[in-house]
Amino acid sequence: MARLHLRIYLARVPGGGALADDAAIVLGELVSNAVKHARVPKGRRIHIRFEMVVDHLRLEVHDASSEKPVIRRSTGPDDVSCRGLCLVEALSVEWGWQPRPEGIGKITWALVGPEGGVR
Repeated sequence: MARLHLRIYLARVPGGGALADDAAIVLGELVSNAVKHARVPKGRRIHIRFEMVVDHLRLEVHDASSEKPVIRRSTGPDDVSCRGLCLVEALSVEWGWQPRPEGIGKITWALVGPEGGVR
């Protein structure tokens, strides 16, 4: 659902189509991590936000966990998980996380641009 909303948004933004594929992968990974790792009490929701900043797209995923996202670099060639943040890092100009100003949880964010990621 998050990727669908993103694609609809980018279709309306000049130059957004050029960012759509990388942005959809990055957003999908950030949302998946929030769903899988942000184990929080019932009633807490995940919130997504995206906006164009000049010619870059800022993606945000808000969740109620304060646990820092960690890239797991020790995956083996046959592992089928633990690669999400490696994809985020590869496809984003930069990414990071910060505590939510409201005091509960964190915001994990990524900046996707026309120049691609920092491979």
